[in-house]
Amino acid sequence: MTSSEPRIAPAPPGDGYRHELYPYRGSEEFLEGTVGFIREALDGGEAVVVAVPENKANLLRAEIHDDGAVRYVDTTTVARRPGRLIGAWQEWINEHAAQGRPVRGIGESPWEEARSRAEREELRYHEWLLNRAFADGPAWWLLCPYDIASEKAQLERMARCHPAIRTAGRSEPNTAYDPQAPFDFSPLNHPCDPYEEFVYTSGDLPALREKIATCAEPLGLSGRRLRELHLAATEVAANSIRHGGGQGVLRTWSEDHRLVCEFRDAGYIADPLVGRSRPTRTQVGGRGLWLVHQLCDLVEIRSTPGEGTTIRLHTELPG
Repeated sequence: MTSSEPRIAPAPPGDGYRHELYPYRGSEEFLEGTVGFIREALDGGEAVVVAVPENKANLLRAEIHDDGAVRYVDTTTVARRPGRLIGAWQEWINEHAAQGRPVRGIGESPWEEARSRAEREELRYHEWLLNRAFADGPAWWLLCPYDIASEKAQLERMARCHPAIRTAGRSEPNTAYDPQAPFDFSPLNHPCDPYEEFVYTSGDLPALREKIATCAEPLGLSGRRLRELHLAATEVAANSIRHGGGQGVLRTWSEDHRLVCEFRDAGYIADPLVGRSRPTRTQVGGRGLWLVHQLCDLVEIRSTPGEGTTIRLHTELPG
């Protein structure tokens, strides 16, 4: 799928963007690394956005009493859909940049809330993509706390997503980060058996939507959520037909209390940020996969030259 979405060349983070990993263990170390960071920003007149799970926000509110100067965002809601996070950060940062204020952010994804390997992988991919998304953007500093006490913690892999790392109260360049290295995705898991398969080409979009409905309705997925899935699936399949060799393969199955629709074709998507940045009002094209990210609960995109593209759309089932 050679998409019509806008392209960017690979680039390291811009001089104005500072992206720092803060490994910690437990609540006390979390506060040690974050409270001083916020107070220093407030003393310097900087705007502060704290996007963390609500239990961590409550810890900070107890220490930062003038929290009216700090914007808190509960990531247990926002980050359950990782494909929307870069767009959210862009809105928060641009809002303050328009006022001429430097910005500091604290961003911690709800790793403990991630119910599947796919969710955790997309959250980590988001951390890596932030470096590209803000390579040429306004100057700001993002501190990313990461609890290494979690049984799902993978510090080595997280470190590869951050150009700087904070240890013992000091920030240092992170030698594990390589701005030119491709993101090290884990292989996609095999579709759950049984799964349905449907080859589609030009003129097959109505049949494709009917195929999805046949799989969705016995699982209780209907009404508005099914219509949203149909819209997202139509966009992805149309791109396969238009840019991926004229045809694609749909597979559907259920796992982790979600309906998964997988689309495979022979094309290639060059831009890793495709669909993650909000389109501008004057932008021509580039809205399709942005819409897909807004309609689905999780979107996985894997694309390799010569091997083709796989896109998985996850939709949570009722109940």
